[in-house]
Amino acid sequence: MSYSTAEMMTVAAARRLRNGAVCFVGIGLPSKAANLARLTSSPDVVLIYESGPIGAKPSVLPLSIGDGELAETADTVVPTGEIFRYWLQGGRIDVGFLGAAQVDRFGNINTTVVGDYHAPRTRLPGAGGAPEIAGSAKQVLIILKQSTRAFVEKLDFITSVGHGEGGDSRKRLGLPGAGPVGIITDLCIMEPEAGSNEFVVTSMHPGVTREQIVAATGWAVRFADDLQHTAAPSDTELSALRDLEARTAQAHGQAPGEA
Repeated sequence: MSYSTAEMMTVAAARRLRNGAVCFVGIGLPSKAANLARLTSSPDVVLIYESGPIGAKPSVLPLSIGDGELAETADTVVPTGEIFRYWLQGGRIDVGFLGAAQVDRFGNINTTVVGDYHAPRTRLPGAGGAPEIAGSAKQVLIILKQSTRAFVEKLDFITSVGHGEGGDSRKRLGLPGAGPVGIITDLCIMEPEAGSNEFVVTSMHPGVTREQIVAATGWAVRFADDLQHTAAPSDTELSALRDLEARTAQAHGQAPGEA
């Protein structure tokens, strides 16, 4: 099967979610990738959303954390306070799966404003639970499309801390967990370099060149010495993803591809 760069990104992100992991899921691309993982490589993953569903198994992608599909398909639903206090801050979340509007070389995320905070060019959706997820989950995965607008030298606003200023910055800030361990894009996969915690390209997607990645990154991006090449999506992965998107589009009255 032929596939799009967006499908490659979603499949590559889904593969990073190990079976049996307890995953705190963000809405949008993270939810699509996490639910694809549940439908393919990780059937026993436990998906948690900040509105309270634990073990959600939606048949279509939710429009928001308040989508009834999440509660109806969950193993149980608890108060939001319990999600954060007991599950997240209690160290029971294996993976936080987040999106971003901007990300920097150390995996810090901006979802607040583009431009000056007091007179922004664009006001973004805001933090939600992302700062707490980024701070307390054992690991964090980030998924977003790659461009110089999104991969920036300096964030306009730090909404959620990744590896701070690099090195042991996260530890000095007193944040538990490993922080971001992967950034998955439509071009490549990046991982933090040992010691510096600067994100470097560790795997390029099929057909993508180094020049494309450099041109889509706002900092002087580096490539790992043992650079890998991402395996193309299988027919099984693509079929599961497209079926999920088709069901979602039908349920929400969207055109195909909008899910």
